Order: sequence, then structure tokens, then C-alpha cells
Amino acid sequence: MLTEYIDAALERAEYEIIEDDEPYYGAIPQLKGVWATGKTLEECRRNLKEALEGWIIIRLQRGLAIPPIGQYCITEPKGFAANG
Repeated sequence: MLTEYIDAALERAEYEIIEDDEPYYGAIPQLKGVWATGKTLEECRRNLKEALEGWIIIRLQRGLAIPPIGQYCITEPKGFAANG
């Protein structure tokens, strides 16, 4: 389920070239705050995947909702207690 969610989110990523030392910029518009840069498009994609994984972990730890992506959704497991 997690892998499918991440793959679906990355399929919705939007990329652009910006004026920066790392000119490739990628973001997932449906997931506020999930963005990354890279020196190449592939590096940007890898960094965006890492940013997404971290974003999911933080939201789960804080008990925050994770928006569905297409048919995929991530919910807090029953009995899961977030430890800060």
C-alpha cells in the first residue's frame, strides 16, 4: 500500500527548471510542502521521493491526515500511538 501510494504521488509530480545551483525543481501539488531540487532530473526525482517518504513519516508521527492520491490512501494503523 505504501509503495503504491508513493508511486502514484510521484506520477503526479510536476517539474520545472529554475535558476539555482540545483536547477531541477519538482513538487507534488496535491501534497503541500512536498518538493525537492537536484542537479539533474533524476537526482531531483530521487530527492523528491525521499522528501515524500519523510513527509509521510512526520504526518503519521503527528497524527495528521495524509490526503488520498487517486485510489490510494494511508491511514494511521489501529492502536498506533505516536511518540514524540
